[in-house]
Amino acid sequence: MAAFGRLHATLSPRGALRRGVRRIERGDAKRGLPLVLHAARSGFAEAEYRVGRCYLEGTGVPPSRAQAARWLERAGNHGCVEAQSLLATLYLNGLTALENGHAGTADLFGANAMAEPDFVEAERWARRAATGGSADGQALLGYILTSGPEKLRDPYEALIWYQKSAKADCPQGHLGLALSLASMATDARARADVTKHLRRAAKAGLPTALYLLGMTTERGIGMPADQAAGVQLYRQAAEKGHRSAQMRWGMALLHGRGVTANPVEGESWLRRAALAGDPEAAAAVGDLYAKGGELPPNYAEAATWLRMGAEAGHRGAARALGMLFLTGAGVARDHNEAAHWFRIAATAGDRSAQIDLANLLRQGHGNTQDSIRTREWFEQAAASGDLVAAFNFGVCLAEGVGIERDDRKAAEWLRRAADGVVNAQYWYGRMLVEGRGVDAEPAAGRAWITRAAEVGMLEAEVTLAEMLLKGLGGAKDHAAALSLFEKAARRGHVGAMFAVGAMRGGGHDVPMDRMEAQRWFRLAAERDHAHAQMMLGRYLARGLAGERDVELARRWLERAVAQGLEEAQHDLTTLPPPTHSDPSWSDGDVGGAASTPSEALRSEADSNRSANTTALM
Repeated sequence: MAAFGRLHATLSPRGALRRGVRRIERGDAKRGLPLVLHAARSGFAEAEYRVGRCYLEGTGVPPSRAQAARWLERAGNHGCVEAQSLLATLYLNGLTALENGHAGTADLFGANAMAEPDFVEAERWARRAATGGSADGQALLGYILTSGPEKLRDPYEALIWYQKSAKADCPQGHLGLALSLASMATDARARADVTKHLRRAAKAGLPTALYLLGMTTERGIGMPADQAAGVQLYRQAAEKGHRSAQMRWGMALLHGRGVTANPVEGESWLRRAALAGDPEAAAAVGDLYAKGGELPPNYAEAATWLRMGAEAGHRGAARALGMLFLTGAGVARDHNEAAHWFRIAATAGDRSAQIDLANLLRQGHGNTQDSIRTREWFEQAAASGDLVAAFNFGVCLAEGVGIERDDRKAAEWLRRAADGVVNAQYWYGRMLVEGRGVDAEPAAGRAWITRAAEVGMLEAEVTLAEMLLKGLGGAKDHAAALSLFEKAARRGHVGAMFAVGAMRGGGHDVPMDRMEAQRWFRLAAERDHAHAQMMLGRYLARGLAGERDVELARRWLERAVAQGLEEAQHDLTTLPPPTHSDPSWSDGDVGGAASTPSEALRSEADSNRSANTTALM
């Protein structure tokens, strides 16, 4: 050791540095670092920079941010442009780069930015490096002047520094210059120049440059479009950790865009991007789990990923998460939570979420501020000529959502929307029939409702069938009414199921078929339609369709009573004991107003009238 100390003394700082660096590069940091320290302590700037790098990277010594910063600042103050440039990079990353061992400018313009940058210190060191001739420092200064705080920004000066850096063939300079020129590129020649600089930066392996070159290649900006080549550039950037590239590479694999489809690998890349904070990737993974594919949907897993995307600002993920809370799929059903996520998506401009939130408000959820905002969204869009928004604004006026109820204005907006929106045709038709906000014109209302029914709007079909049954707004046509009721019943409309049963049960201008009537009553009863439960109880009690089962009848009548149907209580009190018949029961009289479809349909039609304000174009 004494001989080693004498060796230090006989070497010049430059000689000690040269010998120390050689030993460190051969992996002998234990013997090399003391030589570098000897040179650094003499005030030799390059040696001070090397010591700072050793502390930064943990080469021969435990990593130390404090020691790294001390030695780098000494080197920077002694004119070492490499140290100045590195310090600028570290301050741009809030000095966290010191802790993570980042020692270059590779993350400049990157998608995975670090926290809490100190732009003031970064600008001070970058400017010293730039004026000292460092191409890296020039690129750093250009970046600060374009992406730093407003008070530091100067895009024109930034362009000058990028040009100097690119002229020295610095990859970061080429990348910065490409981004600066892109904002001004208005013709093919300018776009080609942008692509030229992106290629130079991508050739050096910069992830952001590879990603951006992939985008320009895929879309044909400044060059012929080539999806396959663009996707391969995404792959290269993805492998280097660029999260947006990971998302695009994952989507390409998932859907087979420009590459052979590989859904498993695609999902893996999307997961990596999502975990790195890419909201689009998180939303995509959530969507995959919600849809299921070859396996059944996993809504709980979908909720996890959708929440990740929503919290990162993805409005589509926020709306999808709201739908899960609305339906209780994978999460506990919670209308307030659904409203919360719809509100976030709606505020970000998602039109569907605005409609979803409006529907929740109509059901009594949300708050007053939601009502006001929702009405304002629809009103503003309606004023610009959006027919769907005009319909939704009309609904707000008709139901007093975020504004005082005004049937006259509601009718005006609904009439305007009815020229192109199916739901508006139905709503406006109902207002004409009922005389809400307009003079009652049942015939005109029936015509509008018919238009909506002809394109398959379920509620319009049921309402038109009821009008045909009663002869409202035109001639009676029981056969046409039954046809519409049957069509709606097959599509799951419970009220229509009951109506088919009532019409087939007799008393209408269609063939009577009590077995068919009982079948439809049962289908509606199983879906908790109270009148259908009562009618099924009557049919079973009397054996009107050939099947007599008093005990089963009793159970159905009890279910109807539990729903508040008082008529069914009378049936229960007169129900004969299971082992006795009652001659007072007549096969020809089912009894009660519920044997007609219109009465029982009315309450359901009113409650379901355009329950979904989403327009059917």
